[in-house]
Amino acid sequence: MNASVPKSILNAAQTLGQVSQAWDDDIVQQLSDYIAIPAKSPMFDADWVQHGFIDSVVRNAAAWVEAQKVAGLTLEIIRLPGRTPLLFFEVAAAPGAGPVDPDRPASGQTVLMYGHLDKQPEFTGWRSDLGPWTPKYEDGRLYGRGGADDGYAIYAAITAIQALKTQQAAHPRLVGLVETCEESGSYDLLPYIDALRERLGDVALVICLDSGAGNYDQLWLTSSLRGMASGTLKVEVLTEGVHSGDASGLVPSSFRILRHLLDRLEDSASGRLLPTQFHCQVPADRLAQAQITAAILGDELYQRFPWAHYDCGGASQTVLPTTTDPLQALLNRTWTPTLSVTGAQGLPDLKDAGNVLRPFTAFKLSLRLPPLVDAAQAVQQLKALLEASAPYQARVTFEGEASATGWNAPSTAPWFEQALNTASLDYFGAPCGYIGQGGTIPLMNMLSTGFPKAQMMVCGVLGPKSNAHGPNEFLHVPYAKKLTAAVAQIIAQVP
Repeated sequence: MNASVPKSILNAAQTLGQVSQAWDDDIVQQLSDYIAIPAKSPMFDADWVQHGFIDSVVRNAAAWVEAQKVAGLTLEIIRLPGRTPLLFFEVAAAPGAGPVDPDRPASGQTVLMYGHLDKQPEFTGWRSDLGPWTPKYEDGRLYGRGGADDGYAIYAAITAIQALKTQQAAHPRLVGLVETCEESGSYDLLPYIDALRERLGDVALVICLDSGAGNYDQLWLTSSLRGMASGTLKVEVLTEGVHSGDASGLVPSSFRILRHLLDRLEDSASGRLLPTQFHCQVPADRLAQAQITAAILGDELYQRFPWAHYDCGGASQTVLPTTTDPLQALLNRTWTPTLSVTGAQGLPDLKDAGNVLRPFTAFKLSLRLPPLVDAAQAVQQLKALLEASAPYQARVTFEGEASATGWNAPSTAPWFEQALNTASLDYFGAPCGYIGQGGTIPLMNMLSTGFPKAQMMVCGVLGPKSNAHGPNEFLHVPYAKKLTAAVAQIIAQVP
């Protein structure tokens, strides 16, 4: 698209130095304050309005942005009736005036930057000296819920823009969307995009700072995202619990019926999803990229997880992954549908479990879908599959909840590929890597549909062991510094 793009537009050493100082002097503390606020997403906090935590993190982020006094930046908190709040900022395009490239004109197009400020719930299993709402900075890692996923995004975005301003580098028009409903499926985002559509402009590049990294040694571009279909499967057999000695063998166990229903969906021996409609073919270009990435990451693809260790007859044993082949491991977590049971109801705590045959069992199901499978259809197919012909005429219901179709990135334009590699080499000393992610970012499908000509820079700090959504979540600050600098470099290279 633009073969004449200079190899490096910004002074890399100056950019990284400025960005690193901002992180050390200010951003780590800002994110520590952010972590301490339990701003759980609306799906996990029905009383979010009354609690005020989401409003607090939005106001704090807005106050910090305004305090940076970025030249030409305007900021507002937008509140649509009945919706979670959204931060919107805009920076006018600027021509080059500094020593880096004074003759470079500003691009006439727009770069859209994205992040979110809502969080997943606490979860259990945190290290004894850590907690979800008690930030701790240790060995370059900032522990606590939400810092890496993805409270840092607004701070990194503004710091990258400030680096451009310091070097008086040319840059295109910039806009930012920071939502507070992402962990609930971004159901509030589309109304905001519709309301702001004319103000968003001609988007040439989307920078989404809400994804992962294969390692901390290079810049990583997310090439695909899995979708998700979730809901609650409930099996009811009685109106109240009864003595298990009196009823078992005659009253069917709700748990056994539920297991039977899940057998329609999943092969319990291998974990393979049985219905063909939940699968899709891996595109040839994604398979080729996966082969390269598998060679780079190797065993780290499965060794990165906190596998359980235990003693077995005097010998140490470790739980094994589903595969130790790096390519298959990568495909399993990016293009293969998988089922997880993420919650249960109707089961008492072990200490309270008496000899009672329970009246019902309910499981929260999370079905990760390949990027090209439609999530809304999957929810309906899942409901039909699980509710049909219930054993013993038990009452079986599946209530769909959050769903989002996955995403496959558009072809990479030559200027964008060059810019990614230049930034990765400048700040990491290694070329850019391409990796699919197993998680879901509902926004990306919306933006790809709304801006079909835009390049998509989906990236983030969630590398090995960072454990988003789980215990001991951390933000790798040295990587975040380099990513922030790389973002500035890429913005400066938009043709």
